[in-house]
Amino acid sequence: MTPRWPDLASLELLLLVAEQGSLGKAAKLHGITQASASRRLDTLERELGVPLLHRSTTGSRLTPQGRVVVDWARSALAAADDLVAGVRALRRQRDASVRVAASMTVAEYLMPGWLAALRRALPEVEVGLRVVNSGVVCRMAQDGDIDVGFVESPSIPQGLASRRVAQDRLVVVVAPRHPWARRRAPLAFADLAATPLVVRELGSGTRLALDRLLAGRDVAAPALELSSNAAVKVAVEAGVAPAVLSVLTVASELREGRLVEVPVPDLDLRRPLRAVWRGRTRLSGAAAELVRLARASDSAGAT
Repeated sequence: MTPRWPDLASLELLLLVAEQGSLGKAAKLHGITQASASRRLDTLERELGVPLLHRSTTGSRLTPQGRVVVDWARSALAAADDLVAGVRALRRQRDASVRVAASMTVAEYLMPGWLAALRRALPEVEVGLRVVNSGVVCRMAQDGDIDVGFVESPSIPQGLASRRVAQDRLVVVVAPRHPWARRRAPLAFADLAATPLVVRELGSGTRLALDRLLAGRDVAAPALELSSNAAVKVAVEAGVAPAVLSVLTVASELREGRLVEVPVPDLDLRRPLRAVWRGRTRLSGAAAELVRLARASDSAGAT
């Protein structure tokens, strides 16, 4: 049978009675009435099964059993104090750092601004950032290896909590000399699906979003599969094939004319960017502040 642990506050009250020699004085120091103190010690005696105090008009004194219990209680309360102090130290340590993982698009184009805002808000916080694809971010969050992750995946695995932090848009891009760059009519969805593309690796948020967009179509095999946005852009600029990438990753190339966006009006290329963390875990501390700042940054950018 599991033992019923004595109430620590009652043990603390018993120690005060031993030190003060008076139930009334002990009750006052404990911040309760004498009647409440008496009931609490009666309950403690019943739970322990031994008499603890002799009460009289001149005061209260410990029974022989009570003196033994008081010695044990001192050790128990000291251990409890150590426990509380240790937990406080762990909380301070946790609040002083945050473990973050982000997909490549988020890490390269959004995270620097978010982390700068976090440093202004919480200058003492140390951030450990891992840059991996969205699938790995989700696995790390599920395993508890990070406090919060940021992904561009169209869906979130079970066991994770999530919150939208920003909006992104995918774009079809080609080299300036590609035939699509000179099209006068918008590109049809079916033509995109039937064309070999330069794509990101399986598990990346961009690849997951593209595969979902093309699901159910007769899709051509990829022309090339690469593990970074930079590599995909180089391949597209070299004329290997078109690609579908986040507008964040190609903004400068589009401005400079090194890549050309090809409109696909019958395809919704918008996608949410989300923060993810382990399910049934309350987001708190620096992790919660980072998510708040990311959402605030997106709202400010939308105004």
